[in-house]
Amino acid sequence: MPEKMDAIYTRLVMLYGEVHARQAMEGIEKLIAAYREKITPQPYRLTQKDMILITYGDQVVRIDEEPLATLKHFLDEHTEDVINTVHILPFYPYSSDDGFSVIDYKDVSPRMGSWENIEALAESYRLMFDGVINHISQYSYWFKSFLAGDPAYKDFFIDMDPSTDLSRVVRPRTLPLLHEYRDETGKIRYIWTTFSKDQVDLNYKNYRVLLAVLDALLFYVEKGAKIIRLDAIAFVWKEPGTSCIHLPQTHELIQLMREVLHRVSPELMIITETNVPHEENISYFGNGENEAQMVYNFALPPLLAHTMLKEDTTVLKEWAQTLSLPSDKVCFFNFTASHDGCGLRPVSELLSECEIEDLVTVVKKRGGYVSYRATGDGGKSPYELNASYIDIVSDPEEPNEIRAKKMLLTQAVALAMPGVPGIYFHSLVGSVSDFNAVKRTAVYRSINREKLNFDILSEELNRPGNLRAMIFRSYKKLLSIRRNESVFDPYASFSFPDFGKEVFAIHRKNKKSSESLLALYNFSKNPILCNISNFITHPAEELISSERVENGMITVAPYAIQWIKQKEDHENK
Repeated sequence: MPEKMDAIYTRLVMLYGEVHARQAMEGIEKLIAAYREKITPQPYRLTQKDMILITYGDQVVRIDEEPLATLKHFLDEHTEDVINTVHILPFYPYSSDDGFSVIDYKDVSPRMGSWENIEALAESYRLMFDGVINHISQYSYWFKSFLAGDPAYKDFFIDMDPSTDLSRVVRPRTLPLLHEYRDETGKIRYIWTTFSKDQVDLNYKNYRVLLAVLDALLFYVEKGAKIIRLDAIAFVWKEPGTSCIHLPQTHELIQLMREVLHRVSPELMIITETNVPHEENISYFGNGENEAQMVYNFALPPLLAHTMLKEDTTVLKEWAQTLSLPSDKVCFFNFTASHDGCGLRPVSELLSECEIEDLVTVVKKRGGYVSYRATGDGGKSPYELNASYIDIVSDPEEPNEIRAKKMLLTQAVALAMPGVPGIYFHSLVGSVSDFNAVKRTAVYRSINREKLNFDILSEELNRPGNLRAMIFRSYKKLLSIRRNESVFDPYASFSFPDFGKEVFAIHRKNKKSSESLLALYNFSKNPILCNISNFITHPAEELISSERVENGMITVAPYAIQWIKQKEDHENK
């Protein structure tokens, strides 16, 4: 065996033992050889220009056009100048959960378009694909073949004796862990389902499952994926009698997948989606070189919401000051909203029960919803807030001008945080909660997943005074500034100075360009005077207003953003 393949084989032995490791290795070598013939590596390094738009493939629609084609038209017309990377949420054929119950990993849903549409997008944008590989739809060929007794799919899923003690298993939902299915002989099978009956968990103890999944992931790279998001990956390995989350085998499996994918595409980035407490979440960086290159900064959205509600940056600041990275090869994925709700588990150890309950209360008061998860003692606890992010951080009864300021304040924090920003489509275009969708689907998450008409949306974005237009134009300005300033490089150094409880501050410095930036965010309704002389010692520029900053004292207006850039004065060094 070539020396460079040793790491893959070693991990296979740890997971499957010697005999099955040899069989798995043979399959992996064939996959690598086959996909190397189709994929040409293209070295790439993340920069401040990389900002990722999170969107559904059918996010915008119009008559007689495939939604993926409509999406490209929208991007080309409205955001091409500021967005270079697009995370297309699962566009595969699916049976539920707006795409996260995949029927066929290697196909495009006819409701959205075709692979030709995906490849057209890949010509203009870097693409992130979802690897929904913890589970698959009960209507998939894989699961149907399993129930039919096809030996090729034997042990592809986890068949459990319902009397097994599974009380230690961490649950992200209040639904049963095991669901009943009838096989072709009429026998009832009790199958492991972490999320729902329609999302049947794969059994990675069978190495053939690993090979089938690796084939799908490599296929995504062939089709243009530059980043692969591993959905719900924390639950992927199951061991009854344990919590079945963050197991050593899970980390080993991710490292193995990375090794294999990088044999074909060394520049491919892996991002892990693990909606869990912060310290557990960042464990998916591994040692900084062997696991995820990006990790969702899951604590950021609820902490920003808490900060806005209390007009107090203390908790946000204290958390931010603990942030560190295991190497200069990894970074955070900073987002405030996504297709899911605003998760509360990531702040379970950062906010008190009373502080979490305050968020729950205000979201319910504003018409939103709260999803719960089962706890080990038979109870339940808040899992996520379900509302558009603007309705979480601002009151719908407030004037649009104030709402826009509050929303943009939170987005500007994410844009200046160390790492890469992830921008949800509905946040960019100023969408409010879609209450009718919840009534129609009875699914709380539908509140922030509205599909929009291309022409109506385009008109609203160009209508002065409209909430959408207020947010969209200002948001694009922030994006335009960010992409042109090296201080926002994902790997630039960072610190979080203390400017009092009302103001959150981020100090960024790019050693290569000798430039630094002080970002100030006023989370209060009052103007705040800040002494910035310890950070800005020469005349500087406030990037948003393009005004010069001549001295060390500035006033930050209510809910205002100040991005103060200083270029190093080489003559005075």
